[in-house]
Amino acid sequence: MLNRRRFLGSIALPSAGVLAALSRTTLASEAFDLSAWRDSLDAVSDDPADPKTAASNEDFWAPAQQAFAIDRSVINLNNGGVSPSPRVVLEAQRRYTDHANTAPSYVLWRLQEPQRESVREAIARHWNVDTEEIAFTRNASESLQICQAGFDLKPGDEVVTSTQDYPRMLDTFRQLERRKGIKLQLITLPTPCENDDEVVARFEAAITPRTRMILMSHVINITGQILPVKRVVAMARGKNGGVPVVVDGAHAFAHLNFKLSDLDCDYYGVSLHKWLFAPHGTGLLYVRRSKIKDLWPMMAARPEQDNDIRKFEEIGTHPAAPVLAVAEALAFHQTIGDARKEARMRFLRDYWAKKLLATSNDSAHPIVLLTSLDPRFSCGIGTFQLQGIGSVAIVGELWERHRIHVTAIKHSEFEGVRITPSIYTLTSELDRFVAAVDSIMKNGLGA
Repeated sequence: MLNRRRFLGSIALPSAGVLAALSRTTLASEAFDLSAWRDSLDAVSDDPADPKTAASNEDFWAPAQQAFAIDRSVINLNNGGVSPSPRVVLEAQRRYTDHANTAPSYVLWRLQEPQRESVREAIARHWNVDTEEIAFTRNASESLQICQAGFDLKPGDEVVTSTQDYPRMLDTFRQLERRKGIKLQLITLPTPCENDDEVVARFEAAITPRTRMILMSHVINITGQILPVKRVVAMARGKNGGVPVVVDGAHAFAHLNFKLSDLDCDYYGVSLHKWLFAPHGTGLLYVRRSKIKDLWPMMAARPEQDNDIRKFEEIGTHPAAPVLAVAEALAFHQTIGDARKEARMRFLRDYWAKKLLATSNDSAHPIVLLTSLDPRFSCGIGTFQLQGIGSVAIVGELWERHRIHVTAIKHSEFEGVRITPSIYTLTSELDRFVAAVDSIMKNGLGA
């Protein structure tokens, strides 16, 4: 079941060979010592707290690179799909799972379920919102669909999003068109876009007296474009008595340095198994406390739960281990620091992108970046196109000849190759990637 990774033709799926190679990874037994790493920061930098200083300091990132139990025979540059978790997270999840299996109906419901509350509090505290505004879900798709289906939309009501929003969310709106008779209004966005005024203006122009909801990405998954969420939220509040904005934060949360409170939005959905490195199948839904009552949960809840954020967690029997292990993922993230992580991700993107741009003019197939290098509009995700060569062919060449795993983007408005390294990615691995793409740029495929 591919769920959020299905991409419905917008992103080419990995080959069976990719999946087989990635499955060979074995878990190392050594635990990553967060405290030791924190204590060692002063030894590797004159000012390790400074994000720009830390971003390019390979000694600083070496412990983080060793914290993941990954297969170095594969260069995985598709962490935007789903990320591996550090060993400390895997070990915590395994520990909670083992404990639950000692007496499931007792441990799951009497012991582990109450423990979720401390994880809820820690997440809320870090992203500066009320503990009673955070619900744990299984992924961003579930979080966003709760919002899409949870409004009392009526025939003729309109919803607005962009053509570059996530395909599963577009499918959800299209099903609501068929089921409820709503109308989906799609806007287009420049690629790349370096003008926030233009983004706000395009959303505003799509609003009519019948508009009841806007869905927008904080970071567009196919290009890494950062959109001006706070400005769109402010604009929409002045329309039709306040048009709610539902934000897809799957690629922004724990990637960019921000607080949920900074955005002033009412609804925000996240996959925690992307940039927080939490267990696979963990997500988050933020709903402003005053908005909880009027948002229907996806599965039925009792009337006394109307104002309770936990009504969105009613999914029947489920494991507690993945959510409890989110606490370890958060601790790992906090050791790195939000600002240092954002700076490192942007450094890695610039590392490969600028090297390829430097040789592009002398190439038979010059590179076209579909992602802005301006730090206001992008971070660690980058997408490129080689003139005259299809993206699917490039992805196949990189895998078959170099065992480099990347993603082909096939969108109605453009195509390209998306590159998403992570903090465990070595610059030497990016050098191999750059050399492989440079060869294709100069000599074509199969040279």
